[in-house]
Amino acid sequence: MNNTYDLIIVGAGALGTFHAYFALQRGLRVLLLEKDAQPMEATVRNFGQIIPSGMSEDEWFDYARVSLATYKAIQAEHDISIRPNGSLYLASSPMEMQVLEEKHDRYKALGYASQVLTAAQCRQRLPAVRTDYCAGGLLFEQEVTAEPDQMIHRLLAYLVERWNLVYRPATPVREVKAGSGSCEVFDTLGGRYAAAQVLVCSGRDSKFLFPEVFAASDLQLCKLQMLATYPLPQIHLPGSILTGLSIRRYYAFKSCPSFPLLRPEEVEPALRQWGIHLLFKQAVDGSIIIGDTHEYADLAASDTLDFNNSDQLNQLMLTEARRILDLPDWRMQRAWNGYYTQSKSQEIFQHSPDPRIHIITGIGGKGMTTACGFAQHNVAQLGLGRLQPLAN
Repeated sequence: MNNTYDLIIVGAGALGTFHAYFALQRGLRVLLLEKDAQPMEATVRNFGQIIPSGMSEDEWFDYARVSLATYKAIQAEHDISIRPNGSLYLASSPMEMQVLEEKHDRYKALGYASQVLTAAQCRQRLPAVRTDYCAGGLLFEQEVTAEPDQMIHRLLAYLVERWNLVYRPATPVREVKAGSGSCEVFDTLGGRYAAAQVLVCSGRDSKFLFPEVFAASDLQLCKLQMLATYPLPQIHLPGSILTGLSIRRYYAFKSCPSFPLLRPEEVEPALRQWGIHLLFKQAVDGSIIIGDTHEYADLAASDTLDFNNSDQLNQLMLTEARRILDLPDWRMQRAWNGYYTQSKSQEIFQHSPDPRIHIITGIGGKGMTTACGFAQHNVAQLGLGRLQPLAN
């Protein structure tokens, strides 16, 4: 068996898989190693919202727009669960609505389409929204959603079939080191692989490869709680539904002139304490995903963020959710945790313990929206191969 490649990537979440996609486009022979039988961390434990509208106006907004275009291009060729059903931000007060209107004007100048909706227009698009909550909204019809429990698996299948990716799940890596002529990767099953370069996109698994690097980093772990109702086919929630708490949390809106006028004390202290900002998305089975919370710990203390799902936090989310939507059934079918890492000082954590070995992780909660566009940029930045023409 030939175990020599141009590029080896450790970790098949969104960051690792999209790095593989753009490296394959450049004609490289790529091996992607995943420790689990299938990816099961942050890439599958989220809302599946691809929302450039939530990004600050810098290179990450550009990465998000690249991601949006790439998701749509892949979906046109292979079904990876992308649905062009838009994103709607709901304002809960006149001041939040003023922020949305200012953002609309800014996006108009940037050539990114949005539409200001009155409260009545929001109710027409979203009949379940409560009249006493909604003061208006901002709609991004071009944005899309994915099914997080399906997208990465379908994308991997597409890369194997269309781009000849060599993908090995259930293959934990125990060591990565630079050899005399190439890099070497060793798995726990006795496998040994060689490549010119290695990318380590290991998500929150920071204890196994290069633990000394992670111990010295400023990475922190974030734990989320999310909920899903039973299927509600009588309710129609198109696309991503974001709320006044999202407006207050997302960096995209902090540049608006009226943003400083949004007083923190207008939000319940418990919602602020646990970083709760309400999002909704209806899955293809008709269930409605609701969330989420945010708890943080430095990597050294990450074990304090255990597997428990706090009912107190779930009830805080549901109390706020009932202020926003009228649903016929508020029973929850399931509740789960998600985890991601993020840097305290950078938008993403990158470190090269060797010129041929690159650690890329800590993208935070924006991975679904920006990992794709960042990967395209980073593959070019690292000089990995040359862009190839598409095969017929």
